[in-house]
Amino acid sequence: MIFQTRKWVKPEDLNPNGTLFGGKLLAWIDEELALFSILVLDNPRIVTKHMTEINFRSSARQGDIVEIGIDIVRFGNTSIQLKSEVRNIMTRETIITIDSITMVSLDESGKPRAHGKSLSTPNDIKPLKP
Repeated sequence: MIFQTRKWVKPEDLNPNGTLFGGKLLAWIDEELALFSILVLDNPRIVTKHMTEINFRSSARQGDIVEIGIDIVRFGNTSIQLKSEVRNIMTRETIITIDSITMVSLDESGKPRAHGKSLSTPNDIKPLKP
């Protein structure tokens, strides 16, 4: 699993219980999945189509640092299936796991677009062509 992104839990990220708000965490994950998919599929037009069961296993408190991990499960014709895990670096506990997330590549008109990638394609994440 690739853990590239870290987030610092700040006061504005907390719920009334003083722990990381799940909605904020899901927004961080969704953004990271989109950025990852944009780079892997070499297309700036990506949408989240589906997420399987979201399993909250622990939490984080103000001042904790969490890291978001992503792994490629498989490529579809127009999609990429990923899985994600978020860990609390301070406590070393897994905060959340999502076993399957489907991201879809779109064309300029918003329709699904074939991307031509596969698991045998080199997995280099590189900047988009200008």
